[in-house]
Amino acid sequence: MKRRSFLDKSGLGLSTLLVAPKVWAEPKTTNSKNKPLVTPYAIATWNVPEAVNLAGTALEKGRNALDAAIEGVSFEESNLKNTTVGKGGAPDREGTVTLDACVMDHLGNCGAVMAVEQITHVASLAKEVMLKTPHVILAGEGARQFALSEGYLPENLLTPESKKAWEAWIEKSNYSPQINVENHDTIGMLCSDQLGNLSGVCTTSGLAYKMKGRVGDSPVIGSGLFVDNEVGAAVATGLGEEVIKTVGSFLIVELMRQGKTPQASCEEAINRILAKHPNKPDFQVCFIAVDTKGQIGAYSIHSGFTYTINKENKTTTQAVESVF
Repeated sequence: MKRRSFLDKSGLGLSTLLVAPKVWAEPKTTNSKNKPLVTPYAIATWNVPEAVNLAGTALEKGRNALDAAIEGVSFEESNLKNTTVGKGGAPDREGTVTLDACVMDHLGNCGAVMAVEQITHVASLAKEVMLKTPHVILAGEGARQFALSEGYLPENLLTPESKKAWEAWIEKSNYSPQINVENHDTIGMLCSDQLGNLSGVCTTSGLAYKMKGRVGDSPVIGSGLFVDNEVGAAVATGLGEEVIKTVGSFLIVELMRQGKTPQASCEEAINRILAKHPNKPDFQVCFIAVDTKGQIGAYSIHSGFTYTINKENKTTTQAVESVF
C-alpha cells in the first residue's frame, strides 16, 4: 500500500509523512517454493483494532509478515491519542520524547533503534537498520542521523497534551519514573503471512518520565521480541527492566521449542519474574506468543491486559488471564 493511500484511509493526514515512500512499496510475499498458502493473521498487545486491521488487510493482499506488522504499528506511532508510542508519547523526566523499536523476520534477521529523538516511525527505521547497515542496533543521535539520511523528516514529538501532563508531573514528582500497572508503554505485533512465515515488531516511547537515556526491553532482541520460524514468536509489554532480567521473549520461544504450548510458556515466563518478587509487585508485565500451528498464548501479572487479533477479515480483542 502506498503511503498516501495508507494515510488517507487511516485519516492521519499529510502532517505524518515522515517515512520515505519506498518503505510502503516493498514486494509482496513470494511463493518460490510452491508452498501451499495458509490463512494469515496479525496479533498485537492491547486494544489496537485499527493497527491490527491495517496489518491484517496487508496480509490478505499478500504482503509479507514483517511489512504488514510495520504498516500496522505505524498507525499507532502516528496516533496522537496513544501516549505510549510514537508522536505524542510520554517524555522522559527532562521533557524529551525518545523512541525505541525493533523488528525481526522469519529468517532471524533483526534491527533495532534506541533513544531516537524527532523521528516518529521508528519501527520502519529499525527495518532500515536491518537491511541497510552492517549492524543490528543504532542508538541516539546516530540513529537519528541515519534516519535523516534515509529521507525521514524530523519533527517535535512532544504534543501540547503530553507537555501539559509532563509539567503537571514535575510539580509533584521526586524525579522517579512512573511505575504502575496502567503504564503499558509498548505496542508489540506478531504477524504470520500467507506462506506461514512469522515476523514481529515492537515500538514504544518507553517508561513515562524515565531518566534521560533509559532504554527498556522493547528494542532488545530476545527480551521485547523474539521470532523463530521453526517454533514460534513472542512479544512483551510492561516494565522492561523486569523483562530484560529474564530475557522473556526468548525464554518463551525456547519453552515452546521444548514442547510447551504458547499459553504454558507465557505463564512460565511470568512466574520466573514473580519468583524474584515474593510480594505482589506494583508493576505490570505481559506476554503474547504464537507457535507455528497458530496456537496463541497470553498472560500477565495484573488484570487488564488485552490483545487484538485479525484473522479471516475479523478483528477481536481478548481479555487475558493474569496472576492477580
